[in-house]
Amino acid sequence: PGLHSAQVAMEDAQPKPVTPERPPILFPETHWFCPCPPRGLLASLVTKVLLAAVLFGVVWSITEDECLPGGNLFGVTILFICAVIGGKLVSLIRLPRLPPFPPLLGMLLMGFLLRNIPVVTRGVYINYRWSASLRNIALAVILARAGLGLDPTALRKLKSVCVRVAAGPCLVETCTTALISHFLMGLPWVWGFILGFVLGAVSPAVVVPSMLLLQKDGYGVEQGIPTLLMAAGSFDDILAITGFTTCLGVAFATGSTWYNLLRGALEVAGGLLAGVLLGFVIQYFPSVDQKHVVMKRSFLVLGLSVFAVFGSSVAGFPGSGGLCTLVLAFLAGLGWGTEKARVEEVVGWAWDVFQPLLFGLIGAEIRVSELEGHTVGLGIASMLIALLVRVLFTYICVLCAGFNVKEKAFIALAWMPKATVQAAIGSTALDMARTKNDLQLQKYGMDVLTVAVLAILLTAPVGALIIGLAGPQLLQKPKSSVSSERVKPTLSAFLLGM
Repeated sequence: PGLHSAQVAMEDAQPKPVTPERPPILFPETHWFCPCPPRGLLASLVTKVLLAAVLFGVVWSITEDECLPGGNLFGVTILFICAVIGGKLVSLIRLPRLPPFPPLLGMLLMGFLLRNIPVVTRGVYINYRWSASLRNIALAVILARAGLGLDPTALRKLKSVCVRVAAGPCLVETCTTALISHFLMGLPWVWGFILGFVLGAVSPAVVVPSMLLLQKDGYGVEQGIPTLLMAAGSFDDILAITGFTTCLGVAFATGSTWYNLLRGALEVAGGLLAGVLLGFVIQYFPSVDQKHVVMKRSFLVLGLSVFAVFGSSVAGFPGSGGLCTLVLAFLAGLGWGTEKARVEEVVGWAWDVFQPLLFGLIGAEIRVSELEGHTVGLGIASMLIALLVRVLFTYICVLCAGFNVKEKAFIALAWMPKATVQAAIGSTALDMARTKNDLQLQKYGMDVLTVAVLAILLTAPVGALIIGLAGPQLLQKPKSSVSSERVKPTLSAFLLGM
């Protein structure tokens, strides 16, 4: 009894949880259909409206006209919201047994519509400096993601077939585009190569989801085709971006041809050196014993990436910023080991914010009233010819890789969609030309941007459909789960040397 009474006394002595008191009901007669004060869903809605109103009031009191119709802040906000809605709507379009359409198409089209509807255009205005800055930030985020996403093990162990697929079609399409655009569109050689490297990159945003869907159903898994294409995609993009930044530096340099070529090589070397130094620094700082290490590392990667892209242009070496970002992100991830995945997640959040802005702003750069019919026609012709050469050369690259005819045809067709890299770098040359106030260079830059947008609109949806339709027809499914499990180690050894 004494023990029991002691336990009761201890329970009584412990503080009991205090439940918050509800405010009194002001009007009991109307509470059943209109509670006052409101609760539940109605209270949540009122709270969100109040928060939005307070936020708008604070921003308006600071920026004044910038957040009203016709201001840059208002235009960016409306563009972002519309791009997100457009992406969601396009992602809802689903056909049976086919990969979903990439949301970036909806974002691109929303930006295009906002720019070309006269009533909307007057209210949704974005200064080209704002637009260029936001797109360059998005480019920095893309480059940081690409650098972090590189697998050092795969880099060391990739077999020749993956190297051929990653580098060969990109370089061949670039050279073909440069040759054709020089004679058809009248672009100078260096601008032809700029356009070629813009078009030479394949889009992981289209290829990877499609490959994952085929891999889930078992198509081509025994032969390693989804793994091959997903592994080669990152290296293809990095090669295209590196070539683009090098040609960009040459195009805007002044002096003799040999001097410009030497300058381009020096920019590449400078970007590599700066990336190596910065990458090693953020490997060790912040140290692992600090708090919030992941957020600090993420901030440093993103901050240094943005600084490299903008700072290289300010310093007069625009070709070095992109390469510096790729190298520093890769080396930093190499030193972080398994912790790199958490930083990649944070960088992915940044991309979720800037992706709608990037594609919306790219779409908003195209004005129908300023397009020239012959430029569009010749641009499409140049792109299609180069794309045909790319498909044929991709088929040649996998001739001795152990695939049958159908599998070779599928790899060649799947290696054509374009989207993310084209949006990221397609307008960079135009932005630089605008800073030079050179009308001829601006025309070349607009031609590059126009063809890049056309490439996205034509190849992204068509490529997704081709992969979804041709995959089940051209690729083989494993005969049984047992044989599939038996083949998987051989597949890894074939592709990655594991």
